[in-house]
Amino acid sequence: MLTIDKLSYQSKLRYMNAGEKCAFAILTLLVCVISRSIVIAGLVLCLNTFLIVCKSGVSMRRYLHFMEIPIVFLILSTLAIIVNFSRTPLDAFAVQIGSIYITGSWYSLRFGIQLILTALASVSCLYFLSFTTPMTDILQVLKRIHCPELIIELMLLIYRFIFILLDTAHAIMTSQNARLGNCDFKTSCKSFGQMGSTLFLRAFKRSNALYDSMEARCYDGSICVLNENYPPKTMEICLIIVCEVVLAGIVVGLHFFL
Repeated sequence: MLTIDKLSYQSKLRYMNAGEKCAFAILTLLVCVISRSIVIAGLVLCLNTFLIVCKSGVSMRRYLHFMEIPIVFLILSTLAIIVNFSRTPLDAFAVQIGSIYITGSWYSLRFGIQLILTALASVSCLYFLSFTTPMTDILQVLKRIHCPELIIELMLLIYRFIFILLDTAHAIMTSQNARLGNCDFKTSCKSFGQMGSTLFLRAFKRSNALYDSMEARCYDGSICVLNENYPPKTMEICLIIVCEVVLAGIVVGLHFFL
């Protein structure tokens, strides 16, 4: 089982209505992306961090571990926006190397920070949904809003095939390690290439076997999954509405007064 799946099933918000959690995550994400405000992004990031760590029960260390990948990616991608090579120094900073300046402006620096915070806040919205809601509950919400059944079936099958792929890769890597297949860099590269070719074939065969087993159990194009029903609570709905109204009000206030 994936770590995110374990966290979602062990979450303290596991038994909260899935529709409420999806609505909160999507609305907050839209407000954050549309506003493109550093203040809103900071508030959303702090709010989701509080909900994930304090309310859901995910440790801060694990949460920061999941945030490391988008943080590194965003820093590397925004360097191209903030840092410029020019013969004329700009107003924020300038480091001269011969006749060329490694420089940047306050506008590009502010835009880079805004981009990083907005992206991190958006990722935190998706993490909140992932850490608190199992995949089956999310698919049930999509079904209730009349999402095409074909898309839902594909999502469920792809979700299942991910576990098949990971299980096959883990078995191959264990076998390679037992035979010293990763004793040095050259051998590791060779083993990785062999694993890539073997992994595709074995995963394809296991996927076909899974489909055959579904056909043997009268699969008619629709996968029926038992779902528990957690009715929405008035207090939780009111809190979500208040939160979104406050964020929207701050967006409007920043637009008119700044």
